[in-house]
Amino acid sequence: IACFRFKPMTNSKLHNLQEYVVAFGTTLLLCSQAAIGQPNTSAVIHLDGRSPGRTFEGVGGVSAGASTRLLYDYPEPQRSRILDYLFKPNYGASMQVLKVEMGGDMNSTDGAEPSHMRTPEEVNCERGYEWWLMKEAKARNPEIVLMGLEWGAPGWFQGGFWSDDNINYIIRWLDCATAKGLKIDYMGGWNERKFNADWYVKMSRAVKAKYP
Repeated sequence: IACFRFKPMTNSKLHNLQEYVVAFGTTLLLCSQAAIGQPNTSAVIHLDGRSPGRTFEGVGGVSAGASTRLLYDYPEPQRSRILDYLFKPNYGASMQVLKVEMGGDMNSTDGAEPSHMRTPEEVNCERGYEWWLMKEAKARNPEIVLMGLEWGAPGWFQGGFWSDDNINYIIRWLDCATAKGLKIDYMGGWNERKFNADWYVKMSRAVKAKYP
């Protein structure tokens, strides 16, 4: 459906860029409604100034997909300056939340982040650089919220991602964090993938049993 076409903006029709953007957005809305056969109805939005609304939890960042790999190799003092700009309160980005990837030895975006368990029997808490990054963030802001999330998982799991092996994998990762003096505030499951409610309930119970 051809709903509109672009024309040069003239002062006689649209006095400024703001009006042009509003007109363009309105046209898109009308076109989308026409395309899917919905009537052009208005919506009512209620604003209550007495309501506390949602809680703003802060500004944060994600270190995943090998996106932080090069930072670890930066020379000093440049590396510390970058870390200050990222995590130091009231200075630079002043991040209040840091989410990191729990490595699985698979290409998660720009590279692979190493696994702490390459076999069911092995646990190695010294691989990777996410531990280092979290400790650097905590050193600059002890109140920063730490999160962990998987982008993938090792192939030795019996039952795939939504398995008891993966729950044990997560517990062992949290054990590594604890051994390094790091408290992980939130744990996720599989980044941008499917959802298994039963597995999440089971994982949550296992984590709370070990780390109440």
